[in-house]
Amino acid sequence: MTKQNINQARRQALGLGLRASMLGGLASMGLLPGAAQAAVTDYKALVCVYLFGGNDGNNMLLPLDAAHQALYQQVRGNSSIGLSQSAKTLLGTRTCTLQSTATPVEQPFAFHYGMTELDALFAEGKLASLLNVGSLSRPTSKADYQAGRNLPPQLFSHSDQQLQMQAGSPAVSGAGWGGRLMDLLSTGGDLDAVATSNGGLFIEGQNTHGNLLPSDGQLSMNGMNFWPDSAAAARRNALVKILRADHGNVLDNAANKALSNGIDLIADLQAANQNGALQTVFPGTDLARQLKTVAQLIKRRAAQGPGRQVYFVAQGGYDTHGGQSWQQFDCLSKLSAALAAFYRATQEIGVANQVTSFTLSDFGRSFQPNSGGTDHGWGNHHLILGDAVNGGNLFGRFPDFTLGGADDASGRGVWIPQFSIQQYGATLGKWFGLDNATLDQQVFKGELSRFALQDLGFMK
Repeated sequence: MTKQNINQARRQALGLGLRASMLGGLASMGLLPGAAQAAVTDYKALVCVYLFGGNDGNNMLLPLDAAHQALYQQVRGNSSIGLSQSAKTLLGTRTCTLQSTATPVEQPFAFHYGMTELDALFAEGKLASLLNVGSLSRPTSKADYQAGRNLPPQLFSHSDQQLQMQAGSPAVSGAGWGGRLMDLLSTGGDLDAVATSNGGLFIEGQNTHGNLLPSDGQLSMNGMNFWPDSAAAARRNALVKILRADHGNVLDNAANKALSNGIDLIADLQAANQNGALQTVFPGTDLARQLKTVAQLIKRRAAQGPGRQVYFVAQGGYDTHGGQSWQQFDCLSKLSAALAAFYRATQEIGVANQVTSFTLSDFGRSFQPNSGGTDHGWGNHHLILGDAVNGGNLFGRFPDFTLGGADDASGRGVWIPQFSIQQYGATLGKWFGLDNATLDQQVFKGELSRFALQDLGFMK
């Protein structure tokens, strides 16, 4: 990361802190509505790993039963993106009974060959996958799609679908579902909601406003780092006294509180870096650096007692209109190595049962390829990792690979989702500490109750 980018990230972080403090101050004075806080008696964290561009789930997890394989080979087999066991582009066959589906059949499948570490964690029972998830306003059939009934707006737009997946609703507002969870469960720490390197709507709530940090998790203030240390400390202490004085103006006080909180945040980050040293070895990729920072922050926060945290980390490169055969391998191999290292770090810290990481992405991709890649789709498969996960299982079912079939919205293999982002988020939110009624009314704004199955079962 360049010095210019670091400085930009610092400004963004302090800007988020300013907005958080101003809104928090107004809320404390009754000028903004607030949600009732739920009791928190333990520590838990959710880590959203966002795959920007739209990951091709059809090649991340490949069903190997005869019917799916015949259709896969017919549509993708002769293309540059086609995967096979004979060409060693798939890992070894795994079999499990499908969960949370009306037809719990034995399902053979395999992971993409770039996912060696996550394949091993699936075998250990630490990783699960939720099949065919997407943005929905309510359960949707092909007839609904063809009639244009109750469809999410701008279905195949990157920017719109990114917002909808993070908002947890097609009706995007200024808050994400992770931030709304924290509105109800936050214990008020300055690191309760954190994004690394890339800002995310996911961590923004009505009263919860996240901090955006560089991928290495370090911030500093200009003019405060000079020799001798005693002079620098005196200057810092003088500034803190000025900022904490009551100036008789609500907005002045809120702005000063934001900068004061920023100084506290810098101290917390420095302490996390000094005391959060990990034995776990992380790869040298940007995603791995982000996840290492998250692990260090979790180590510090978990030791302080009960609380909740949400994190947003990001990886780009999944918009594979061309060059997918090598580009998706590169992305998935980095994802697999980074997530596996992060999971091992949570084991090292002793919080593997209290930290759950999961993937989101813009959308899936078309089953029918173009010359060297795939186009924008809809439903997609996602990964959930941690000791609290009902790992070693697939939840839902693979779509029928028939082009133009009941699961295909467009004739090109654009899968109509079986599960909604509301159901996905609510299953994680229930583990996080909220009941279905609260999740429906206060987190997913009355949309969760439109779906019959509100807990998909992938959390213990």
